[in-house]
Amino acid sequence: MLQATKKWLFQKISSVIMVPFMIWFLMNIVTIFNGNYDEVVNFFTSQPSKILFSIFIVSMFFYSALSISEIFEDYIKQENLKKYANLGVFLSSLIIPLFTIITIIYL
Repeated sequence: MLQATKKWLFQKISSVIMVPFMIWFLMNIVTIFNGNYDEVVNFFTSQPSKILFSIFIVSMFFYSALSISEIFEDYIKQENLKKYANLGVFLSSLIIPLFTIITIIYL
């Protein structure tokens, strides 16, 4: 299988995975929108919310990294610049969700 085909397939799979998590997150964010600080912290510290939100964040950043990588492939002509841009996106798509998940776990 070609590398471009794998990226396309992973992008489609991650978008399908994100849909139920997005619906769950939007329904819950509407209920805590007008809540005070304690209600918001309580939402993010409850066990199912931690796990579901972590999966949502990881799939969202995975999808975003694949999408941005495709934009770089299409519009950046210099191979060196393309390589470093993709590396930056890859590292940020690992570090930001990891930092967010660790913060939520220790909240």
